[in-house]
Amino acid sequence: MAKSPITCHVLDASLGKPAAGVQVSLQVLSLHESTTIGQTTLQVPKVLATGVTNADGRCTDLLDPTLQLAPGIYKMTFMTGPYFLAAGVDTFYPLVEVSLKDVARLTPEITFAYSNPEQHYHIPLLLSPFSYTTYRGS
Repeated sequence: MAKSPITCHVLDASLGKPAAGVQVSLQVLSLHESTTIGQTTLQVPKVLATGVTNADGRCTDLLDPTLQLAPGIYKMTFMTGPYFLAAGVDTFYPLVEVSLKDVARLTPEITFAYSNPEQHYHIPLLLSPFSYTTYRGS
């Protein structure tokens, strides 16, 4: 079965288990819409897709598998607050954003380049109430 060109996998590192039920949003940042605040230009995101991680912590159907995204700046947002709230756990990170390609920001984000539409981009997120780690998966 074909997968979305961009997928993710969320693991709750504090439990050693998949994080099921995490809401995920994939956005593209338009170069044509921006707001300048002082010396920083913020690009306005456009939501391309939303999804929820399955029982295995994966979201593999965000986009149509035949869709070919253009190289550019993309952002993936993980709504971790509701996940931890449902588990009765306080979290320091109620929202985790991962941007695809480097952009000037008012807040720090983990960034990487989406430069080759021929490749599959997989974004694993290892999560605990007080830390997270992400990397380019396969």
